[in-house]
Amino acid sequence: MKSIHFDMRMSPEDCESIKKRMEAVGARNMSAYILQMARDGYIIHMDLSDLKELLRLMQINSNNLNQYAKKANQTGSIYLEDVKDLQKSQKEIYERLGQLIDRLSEI
Repeated sequence: MKSIHFDMRMSPEDCESIKKRMEAVGARNMSAYILQMARDGYIIHMDLSDLKELLRLMQINSNNLNQYAKKANQTGSIYLEDVKDLQKSQKEIYERLGQLIDRLSEI
């Protein structure tokens, strides 16, 4: 529980500079940003848009796989070309995921 109130004054230029740094790291709450910077001295902001795209592609593949399984259960067969397309998409996702993991490990 936070019970200590801290009040500080700054120039408009300092305030604008802090807002720009907050924007750069995706922070929205100035109090939380200033507290973390004072306590830790840094904030790590990660752009996870590549990961979101990979998750979207995996969801599409999962949906396709479910449709193929449903079709196979209904008709007893599926097209070989559909399976090959799914395998190709899955391989691409794994390759991109490996590249993303490599980039993250360099941080």
